[in-house]
Amino acid sequence: MQLLQPHHFLEKPTKKIAMGIASTVQYSWWLVVFMVFLLFNLSHELLETSQYEAIVKIKQLLNFPEDLSSWSDNTDFCNSEPNTALTLMCYEDNVTQLHVSGYNWFPNLPQGFSTDTLFSNLALLPNLKVLSLVSLGLRGTLPKQIGYLSSLEIINVSSNLFYGEIPGEIFYLKSLQTLILDDNKFTGQVPEGVGSLVSLSVLSFKNNSFSGSLPDSLASLHTLRILALSGNNFSGVVPNLHKLSNLQVLDLESNNLGPDFPSVPKKLVSLVLRKNKFSLGVPKEVSSCFQLKKLDISSNELVGPFSPTILSLPSLSYLDISGNKLTGKLLKNVTCSQELSFVNLSSNYLTGDLPACLHSSSGSKIVLFSGNCLWNKEQWQHPYSFCQNEALAVSIEPHKKKVEGGHGKAVLASSMVGGFVGVVAITGLAFVVFRKEYAKQKASKAPQTRLILEKVSPAHTLKLLNDARYLSETRKLGLLGAPPYRTFVLDELREATNNFDISNLIGASSSGQIYKGRLTDGAVVAIRSIRMTKRHNVQSYTHQLGRISKIRYCHLVSTIGHCFECNQDDSSVSRICLVLEFVPNGTLRGVISEANSAQKFTWTQRMSAAIGIAKGIQFLHTGLVPGIFSNQLKITDILLDQNFHVKISKYNLRLLTENKKMDSGPFSSGSKGKNEQRLKYEEKDDVYDFGVILLEIISGRTINTKNDIDVSKDILIVSLTADEIARRNIIDPSVRKECSDGSLRTLMELCIRCLSGEPSQRPSVEDLIWNLQFAAQVQDPWNRDTYGNLESPAHV
Repeated sequence: MQLLQPHHFLEKPTKKIAMGIASTVQYSWWLVVFMVFLLFNLSHELLETSQYEAIVKIKQLLNFPEDLSSWSDNTDFCNSEPNTALTLMCYEDNVTQLHVSGYNWFPNLPQGFSTDTLFSNLALLPNLKVLSLVSLGLRGTLPKQIGYLSSLEIINVSSNLFYGEIPGEIFYLKSLQTLILDDNKFTGQVPEGVGSLVSLSVLSFKNNSFSGSLPDSLASLHTLRILALSGNNFSGVVPNLHKLSNLQVLDLESNNLGPDFPSVPKKLVSLVLRKNKFSLGVPKEVSSCFQLKKLDISSNELVGPFSPTILSLPSLSYLDISGNKLTGKLLKNVTCSQELSFVNLSSNYLTGDLPACLHSSSGSKIVLFSGNCLWNKEQWQHPYSFCQNEALAVSIEPHKKKVEGGHGKAVLASSMVGGFVGVVAITGLAFVVFRKEYAKQKASKAPQTRLILEKVSPAHTLKLLNDARYLSETRKLGLLGAPPYRTFVLDELREATNNFDISNLIGASSSGQIYKGRLTDGAVVAIRSIRMTKRHNVQSYTHQLGRISKIRYCHLVSTIGHCFECNQDDSSVSRICLVLEFVPNGTLRGVISEANSAQKFTWTQRMSAAIGIAKGIQFLHTGLVPGIFSNQLKITDILLDQNFHVKISKYNLRLLTENKKMDSGPFSSGSKGKNEQRLKYEEKDDVYDFGVILLEIISGRTINTKNDIDVSKDILIVSLTADEIARRNIIDPSVRKECSDGSLRTLMELCIRCLSGEPSQRPSVEDLIWNLQFAAQVQDPWNRDTYGNLESPAHV
């Protein structure tokens, strides 16, 4: 028998133990790996859950309508379908973009809503790069919690009610590329800390109440492309922006900046400095901005020469230098950019001849140049001496400081200036004498405008007075305070408008300009100046003007007179001025849907306005001058008089559209059957336009595009099948509590019918009026007692 050595007793147990240890170690390693994997997935799941809960909480805070979202407890919100109110985007299961818009779903924030709470939940989205909260009615100061969103690259909180100063925490966001705070109520100065946002590309603070000077640190934002600060109260000198080589848009309109013209880079595409206090001249560098498309420096106090080379900038399409004190002589052979579509040189001290390239052969280019001293008389000009004296005064101004140094130099300078002024005065006197003699000789060869008007006036007036229906309407208008129709002399209108000064210009289009004026009897009027491109004599227009004079109704803006300006070579009409009643209280949109409206119409007033518009349309279709259809009415064409009654200001008058034959259109007398077929559909065009206006009256939201119409109409259709609470939630909050459901339903149903894509399905104008009056009558008694009865239909 072989004896066993001691190590033989230990060999087998030792191997088992070693194998057990190795197995245990391997198992533990896999266990560790599994635990790490489990923890990773658990933490990832927890992160995703926290973001989901934050989004759901945000939805609840904003009172987001359930019918605009299909979220449930199991919804994968990163893959949910976006809609017009909400867009949410993710990357690797992390929320990176959140866009919430109140344009189409009329947000109604719940009681006790807290903007701080909202931004605290937004802070739970650590990877959020784009945040857009537009038109939600958010109120209060911008929360400091915004500084926790360190990944943000784009912020847009425009069209809300934020006020106070910009929180300093916003400058912690070093990745920020776009910051838009437009249309809020922010105040205070823009902090110098804005210069720390070194990646900023878009900075827009339009239409707020910021004040003070602009921070010098703006000059260090070398990536900036758009700087829009219009509609604030900024003052002082603009920082030197010359080194911002990427800047393309600079908009500083409607502030108090100045007096130095800002130093700007050469790559600018749009430069708007309108309505400021710039006064020290336009630098030559502006003529080197070859990419410039829009230049608006109007309504400042700029002096010195205007460089005509600006007109030839190759990309320029819009130029407005009006309302300044710019001097210089224009030449007929100056070249212009082929892109120019609007030029306004009015109310400066320019002399010479209007460049040939600014004479528009079509209505596509608008050129305004009145109130200068140019040789062209198509638009009113000062005498040459006026601009010469003003130019002299401008040139003397800089030398005042120099002559203060010594008495001898002052005497010498004064003598030189006095001698020069004397020569100018003598030359001017001789020029006036020469003009008077020349005018006397010219009078024998061609009739003057004043004489032509005097010849036309009695016959035209007699024709109108012999029309019994016109007399009836005149009596009605006498009760309303409107003056009888008459002809005017051009000198009367020049005096009323201070020689058609640019300060009295209240509107312009391709067909002419509209000025506010005050007649010698104190009456305030609106004067529409229409340049006639075709040569016709006075008699050719009297028939149309006779018809226009009869378009008088309590819900229409009346024409109270006219004036002819005639060419002296052939007595043809070169311009017609229509004198209209002035309607002082703005447009219907101002009391319906403008966010900054001082007051808003009640539900009763809205129904009264709708009835008035419908009756105005009915008069255009069937009144003393029947057949005025397809008027393309918009809510901004509905004006409010001193008693806030509505008046339609826009008719389809062929006098204003010379590209069509004078005897065509609603005033023509063609085939009866053909006209009836055409008018059948044109009536329904105005009904559709009325439906768009009614849509804005109901919702209290501005309707500007076809998409706005379609979306809002769909909301009305859905709400009609819902309960009363849902219907009230989509209308203007300012009238939500005061209208009865019966009245609201009637207006909604009528609006949907008006907006039908099939003209034959739209109601007639008579149907409109009946339904509107019915809606007024079904108002609950308590509502009528509270807000006052509507005018009876006979008085509306």
